[in-house]
Amino acid sequence: MISVVVPTYNEEQNIERCLESLADQTVPRETYEVIVVDGNSKDRTRELAEPLADSVFIQKSKRVGGARNDGAMAASGEVVATTDADCILPRDWVERIGRNFAEREIVQLYGTVYPIEDGVRNRLSLVGANTFSRLGYHTRTIYFTLGCNTAFDRDAFIRAGMYRCIDAGDDLEIAQRMRKLGKVYLDPDLAVGFSMRRYQQFGTIKSISEWLYIVLRGGDASSVTYSQREYK
Repeated sequence: MISVVVPTYNEEQNIERCLESLADQTVPRETYEVIVVDGNSKDRTRELAEPLADSVFIQKSKRVGGARNDGAMAASGEVVATTDADCILPRDWVERIGRNFAEREIVQLYGTVYPIEDGVRNRLSLVGANTFSRLGYHTRTIYFTLGCNTAFDRDAFIRAGMYRCIDAGDDLEIAQRMRKLGKVYLDPDLAVGFSMRRYQQFGTIKSISEWLYIVLRGGDASSVTYSQREYK
């Protein structure tokens, strides 16, 4: 079985779209489970998620990495996949994850992203991100494993210590520990629809610079907050 973990926080505008895309997969529904781990939302996120998920509960650990960890510990599957509540998953997402783990000796899998919203700027932004991801993988330097589109061998993930509960960069850092336990693999055709709302509301340059600033400070910075943003 594959367990899909979806962290949420005040996502009533997006959670149904995300979970409906997960419900419309090319593999039978009983072959995977969907776990929603909520950061104590103040809106109707949990109410909307409950009919579409196998499990919905409030996270106990901190930050988005902690929510993913809580979901992994509650998971029944041998493979744990993670995505975000504002993403749209293609119909073959779960099938492709399962096939990669069945056919390859890997401990972590990750893919690419494309913008949900229209616009040349959005497409160019993610072309840059995907190019960086591919370069890092093929040069075996930085594995740009976005938390919105990655999957783990659950036992190896736990042995590695799971995600660090930091404000940003947790999905970049985890791969450095996973690669010590086995192969981390990039499937460029494992692509998810990625929301550009952060960049549209707060600006692309500002968002990237804030993320980089936090990452360079080890994942925490008191003057800048990256997670649990409020969106219009």
